[in-house]
Amino acid sequence: MTSFINALPGAITQGMIWGVMAIGLYITYKLLEVSDLTVDGSFCTGGAVCVMMMLSGYNVWIAMLGAMLIGMLAGLVTGFFHTKCGIPAILSGILTQLGLWSVNLAIMGMKANQALNVNNFDLLVNLRYLQEVQKGTRPVWEHPIVVVGLFTVVIIGALYWFFGTELGSSIRATGANGNMARAQGINTNFNKVLGLSLSNGLVALSGALLSQYQGFAEINMGRGAIVIGLAAIIIGEVVFSKIFINFGLKLLAVSIGAVIYYMVVQFVVSVLAINTNYLKLFSALIVAVFLAVPYWKQEYFHQKRKEGHHA
Repeated sequence: MTSFINALPGAITQGMIWGVMAIGLYITYKLLEVSDLTVDGSFCTGGAVCVMMMLSGYNVWIAMLGAMLIGMLAGLVTGFFHTKCGIPAILSGILTQLGLWSVNLAIMGMKANQALNVNNFDLLVNLRYLQEVQKGTRPVWEHPIVVVGLFTVVIIGALYWFFGTELGSSIRATGANGNMARAQGINTNFNKVLGLSLSNGLVALSGALLSQYQGFAEINMGRGAIVIGLAAIIIGEVVFSKIFINFGLKLLAVSIGAVIYYMVVQFVVSVLAINTNYLKLFSALIVAVFLAVPYWKQEYFHQKRKEGHHA
């Protein structure tokens, strides 16, 4: 239990970083109702671009902007496959993800990983900063939880504003009822491409943050990202659906869902001492259980109503 408590700040930070990715996934999964598997590739792309740009001499802000723009480009490719080539969305994402494997290797100079030495670069977040803040050698406002928390608040605020505009509302209308949206003169194909681009831009931004936090980018860092993102969305929805009605609060629930997910994972690793090789299986089971909970609740109350009628 002591090791679990000591590891909590790191787990919360990682959860918040992945929460940014989950917010991006929320745009496609919940608003557009599109299953986008591009994220497994674009997450790594964001990390790779950020690390390589910093190694080339760019400052961290420019590197993160570059990562986000390349992520948006990946989403644009998926959107092109889906809207202009008539390929189903899920297959479009798989194709882009597959292509990004080679692209990511090329970005990293055909190496499986590239390190970013915290001593040589001015990073926004890093694992070492956790200890330095605790020791008092680094100011509290540079604590990774504070930095990523501010990032999350700014992203949620920007998305809340954007999806309240006419363009943002038309994207939501496209996901809610595409036929009705088209009948109102909305260009649904454009909205799908824009939504996919925006989503993957946020996913890549999350990858850029994680690569700084862990001090390297590697080719497998995005594998299973879709599962973690879905876990965050479903956990946030199941836990906070009755409390968080507002759109901005729903996005916050996604971020909190990612933190809960990582805290559960840390508990399993630290307290239950489960082999980390089984984490992917454990992640799949978490998502399956939280996806099933709303269905079980619905079936339970339906059964209760039937028994009430018979009585």
